[in-house]
Amino acid sequence: MNQQPISIKDVPKEERPRERLLTLGPRHLSNQDLLAILLGSGTKSESVMQLANRVLMHFDGLKLLTNAAIEELTAIKGIGEVKGVTLLAAIELGKRMNQYKPRDRYVIRSPEDGAEYVMEEMRQLTQEHFVILFLDTKNQITHQETIFIGTLNASVVHPREIFSQAVRRSAASIVAVHNHPSGVPTPSQEDISVTRRIAEAGKVIGIELLDHIIIGDRKFVSLKEKGYI
Repeated sequence: MNQQPISIKDVPKEERPRERLLTLGPRHLSNQDLLAILLGSGTKSESVMQLANRVLMHFDGLKLLTNAAIEELTAIKGIGEVKGVTLLAAIELGKRMNQYKPRDRYVIRSPEDGAEYVMEEMRQLTQEHFVILFLDTKNQITHQETIFIGTLNASVVHPREIFSQAVRRSAASIVAVHNHPSGVPTPSQEDISVTRRIAEAGKVIGIELLDHIIIGDRKFVSLKEKGYI
């Protein structure tokens, strides 16, 4: 007779994540508990809690799980296609909820405002993304556009491309943003050079570069505050 997989029902009732979520609320559950609920069952040789713990250890907690591919998930013993798809769907839903912006236009009053607007969207990207926020006369964001993906340098980030979009969208000013996948937002000499080129072009056209913000992992640097604009 084939042995059945160990499910959450095999865990003592007072330790079951689902029951504890209903009693205490989701905020009181650990990452392992929440992952176990999504997985639903363990394997023939381990409980769902043990499987959840093994998945977290494989991905160094949640740090790498956010960018996991289906092939990497299903390569883990005990994670089939169904469980892998469930995890990917939950991860993507979490990302979209983090990136959700209110319908009212977002106003940029400070570097902190600009950083907060894009932080969750950009801090975990594995490649550099150069993004422009287009603002109206009230400093409200009217549009966001990724101009370039890849290593930032002056030869590939052309002010004419940025300002042609700004003119087309009737922007009064812009904020440039890019991320450092390392998580460290310290500006490079190339970052400074690109910033100055864009700022100079903006003065000629009459569309001000308000700031260039570099996004790290939950931290940022404003090149305006550093005196480079």
